[in-house]
Amino acid sequence: MSLNSLESFTHNKYYNWVIKNLFSSWVNSLFTVIAIIFLYKIGSFFLNWAFFEADFRNNFQGELITDRTFCSKNIKPGEFGACWAIIYARWDQFMYGFYPVEEIWRVNLTFALLPLALIGILFDKIPLRKYFIYFTFIYPFIAYFMLYGGPGLNAVGTNKWGGLLVTLFLGVTGIGLAFPLSILLALGRRSKMPIIKSLCVVFIEFIRGVPLITLLFTANVMLPLFLPEGVNPDNLLRALVAVTLFQAAYMAEAIRGGLQAIPKGHIEAAEALGLTYWQTTRKIILPQALKIAIPPIVNTCIGLFKDTSLVLIIGLFDLLGIGRAALADMTWTKLYYEVYVFISLVFFIFCFGMSRYSLYLEKKLKTDNS
Repeated sequence: MSLNSLESFTHNKYYNWVIKNLFSSWVNSLFTVIAIIFLYKIGSFFLNWAFFEADFRNNFQGELITDRTFCSKNIKPGEFGACWAIIYARWDQFMYGFYPVEEIWRVNLTFALLPLALIGILFDKIPLRKYFIYFTFIYPFIAYFMLYGGPGLNAVGTNKWGGLLVTLFLGVTGIGLAFPLSILLALGRRSKMPIIKSLCVVFIEFIRGVPLITLLFTANVMLPLFLPEGVNPDNLLRALVAVTLFQAAYMAEAIRGGLQAIPKGHIEAAEALGLTYWQTTRKIILPQALKIAIPPIVNTCIGLFKDTSLVLIIGLFDLLGIGRAALADMTWTKLYYEVYVFISLVFFIFCFGMSRYSLYLEKKLKTDNS
């Protein structure tokens, strides 16, 4: 195929797609034009507000900006562009909460090592993958030592944690702990042993029938009552317990749906080959069930990541909590748009990344031709 022919084919391909999907009838054409005008109006307004007319300065005549009045274009909220000075001035709090400034390098190092801990379990075709897997298992201990402190490092209590640090801690740790627990719950609910099945059913249905905010209150108030005398976990650990149990119950139902989709003949074939229950489950049932359940599992993970903002109810300041605290300061009052747009962008980056990885995993594991 010549270059001109290739260009003609590409042109016709996109031209035909546009005609078929956007201008196939006068009604579709009308809605397409309306949508283009709407997107242009909204898009141009947002770009002007967020970029072209915005004030990005973090200093004024050599001095760090600590007050919104330094934004020359946005002294009156909403009249001109965005005043991003609040993000500059409160950056450390947005990222680390009230973590000591001189110890922030520990959080940065923990953040930097997180991708190395995840890459081994997210992607299988990478060089030296087994070493990344080894690092995945030791990363929680490294993160605990770096964030909490220990020999050679000053102790930093979780009451000083906040911002993105709390959001990532609850989101990543909650998902990581809930995943194996959810598998056990899903298998237990399908078990032929009445006691095991009943316990799993009661646990799953109770947790799924109660709002997360109720579980957070319960964990914050009642968890110490079930622990030995003298053991008093802090609020962050209590919230982590509630988040993990909540996520495990919802993920268990997603996995159970995958288990129910496995043809019975697969199990019968495994039994005919002499495989034990656990061999059948590990080598035949679970791989297929988890593949089928990828979309709902990722959906629950995204939901959990966003639900971490509820910990504000029990006195923890996650990313959204820090933003609301910043707006409570009279020097930054009424800069709602800037704060909430920034927080929304951070949440979007993480949630969109999880959704794209889900699509990548589905395409990679796709075995049919449909």
